[in-house]
Amino acid sequence: MSITIKTPQEIEKMRIAGRLTGEVLDYITPFVKAGVTTNELDQLCHDLIVNVQHGIPAPLDYAPGGHRPYPKSICTSINHQVCHGVPSDKALKNGDIVNLDITVIKDGYHGDSSRMFFVGEPSIQARRLCDVTWQALWRGIRAVKPGGYLGDIGHAIQSFVEPLGYSVVREYCGHGIGRKFHEEPQVLHYGRTNTGLRLEAGMTFTIEPMINAGKADIKKLGDGWTVVTKDHSLSAQYEHTILVTGTGFEVLTLSDGCPPPPEN
Repeated sequence: MSITIKTPQEIEKMRIAGRLTGEVLDYITPFVKAGVTTNELDQLCHDLIVNVQHGIPAPLDYAPGGHRPYPKSICTSINHQVCHGVPSDKALKNGDIVNLDITVIKDGYHGDSSRMFFVGEPSIQARRLCDVTWQALWRGIRAVKPGGYLGDIGHAIQSFVEPLGYSVVREYCGHGIGRKFHEEPQVLHYGRTNTGLRLEAGMTFTIEPMINAGKADIKKLGDGWTVVTKDHSLSAQYEHTILVTGTGFEVLTLSDGCPPPPEN
C-alpha cells in the first residue's frame, strides 16, 4: 500500500481545493428547493467551479477502471439513492432529502465534500437519519490522530449508528486524496479499534459514511453509477476531507455554511 505523505506545500494546495469545495456547497444551498432539477443544480455548480473558481469539477468524465465516464460535474443522490446519483431533468419535490457530492480540482489537487439537503419539510425519520449521519461523520473525524489507526475511525462510526437501528454501507468507503481523486488508503466506516493502517501526520483522506435507515444491502442501477438501497429505505451521507496533523486532525473542507460540528 503506497500512502502519500503530503509536504507543507501540498497541504496548502489541499487547503485551497478544500475551501473551494466547501464554497460550492454553500453557494448551491439556496437553490436546493422544490421544483429545481438536479441538472440545474449541476449546471450552477459547474459554472461556479469553472468560470469563477477557475477549477475543474473532478467527477466530469471521471472513468475509473471498468466504468463508463461519469457524465456530470456533481453527484446528486436523492432519498434511497446511496451515492453517485447522476443529475437529470427530474425535479426535486417537497419532502425529498438529497446529497450533493462536490469535488474541485485546483492547481492539481482535489478537495472532496458532500452534504445532505432538505427539500421543504422532510419526514421526522429523514431528519433523524441525516442528523445521526452527521454525528457519525464527526465521531469518525474525532478519532483521527497521529499514532491512531484507520480501524478507530470505522469503529467510532459503526458503534454509534448500529445501536440506533441504522446500517453502514460496506461496499463504498472513504479514500486517500491529493493529486489523485482516489488514492490509498481506503477508509472503512466500520471496523475494530487498533486495527488497520497506523495514521501519521501529512496523510489526507476523506471520511464519508453512507448510513441506511434500513438494511445495508445496496445495488447499482443500469446507468452504471447510481447506487440505491435494495430495500428502498432512505440513505444519507456526509463527507469531509481530513488532514492528519501532528496533534490530531484538520478538516480541509469546512466552510461558513457547514452545519456546526455536534457538541459530542
